[in-house]
Amino acid sequence: MMNQPQPKFFFSNWFKFYPLKFKVDIGFVVIVITLLLFGLLMVFSASWNYTLMEGDTAGSQLLKQVQWVLIGTVLAVGLSRVDYHWVQHFALPFIGISLALLILVLAIGETRYGSSRTLFSGSVQPSELAKLVIVIYLSVWINSKGNLLNNVKIGFIPLIIILGLTGGLIIIEPDLSAGLTIFILGGLLFFLAGGDFKQITIMLLMSLLVGFLLINLTTTGQDRWNQFQLTLYNPAKAHDHIRFSFMAIMRGGIFGVGLGNGQSKLYHILPLPYTDSIFSVIAEELGLLGVILLIVLYSIFLWRGVHIARKAPDRFGRLLASGITCWITLEALMNMAVLVGLMPFTGNALPFISAGGSHITTTLIGIGLVLSVSQASNEPKSETERSPLDAVVDLRRWNGGRGLSRTDRITGA
Repeated sequence: MMNQPQPKFFFSNWFKFYPLKFKVDIGFVVIVITLLLFGLLMVFSASWNYTLMEGDTAGSQLLKQVQWVLIGTVLAVGLSRVDYHWVQHFALPFIGISLALLILVLAIGETRYGSSRTLFSGSVQPSELAKLVIVIYLSVWINSKGNLLNNVKIGFIPLIIILGLTGGLIIIEPDLSAGLTIFILGGLLFFLAGGDFKQITIMLLMSLLVGFLLINLTTTGQDRWNQFQLTLYNPAKAHDHIRFSFMAIMRGGIFGVGLGNGQSKLYHILPLPYTDSIFSVIAEELGLLGVILLIVLYSIFLWRGVHIARKAPDRFGRLLASGITCWITLEALMNMAVLVGLMPFTGNALPFISAGGSHITTTLIGIGLVLSVSQASNEPKSETERSPLDAVVDLRRWNGGRGLSRTDRITGA
């Protein structure tokens, strides 16, 4: 009797599940777990007094963060078992949903600290989702352009439109830091994919022009730039948020005042001590040594993430893994730079550390996709799966807008 063909799930051609035995980069997993545990410890230390003064229990913020970490971890583990190529089929719906949420938050979003950024009582922040979605969408989009990436009409101009639409909606909220992050990520992925240096230069100049307009044509931009300049000239006259951050860092010294003994986190002293300002609490309680340890952890995270990207079986995997890794590292760098006065004030969270459902969930979803790329790196790859862009190509030239993109700069191939 002949075997009857088995019915297939509708999405069976889109999803490939890896075996239960994980073959992922263990160093990357260990560093993520370390950052998450460190983050939970610091969220409790930075929030217990604040939540008590708000009439809640000392551990209420920690419990909320644990819930979000567990949800994000389940999603990360699940995504790590699914071949990352499935996102190629959903990139367009993802960007559509992201743009719809960004428009919705402008229409009915809740205004907090002068910006309309959140939905559903502050539990959903669409700009956080937009950062991950733009990495996914651009990785798919850039990969699909192949050797036409450096064609001005097919590659460069559409890229500017994509970034301008997404970043523009975020900037209107206003959320200048998230908008800036979107533009940086777009330029970075274009560069890593082998984008022409002339076009990258044009993109950089356009970004500087947008930044100049934001500073001079928006009240928020003018205020933050003026505060930043004042901080550079005279830190004693800086914005209260930055001054309290400086005081916390100086109080911590080299060894810190001890975990749980910080004063800056006390109610109504340092704004948002367990979210945007948690780095200052770390510096005060754990001192310079604690700060150095945190920077080392993020450096190892970047190293292992780039290592996964270099080993990815195809160009799309390299773009996806490197884009997510650089996005998370960039967020950490911006958060720390702001609180030591090296950047104008932004609202970036400290990845894995700051309290917040939207940012920790989207971050761990990104981690799941990176782990999926790592898993795929250990799978055998047939010749038919090899991308034509794996060959050495060096045809980058202006050529009237028809130049071919060189192979990506992640592997140097």
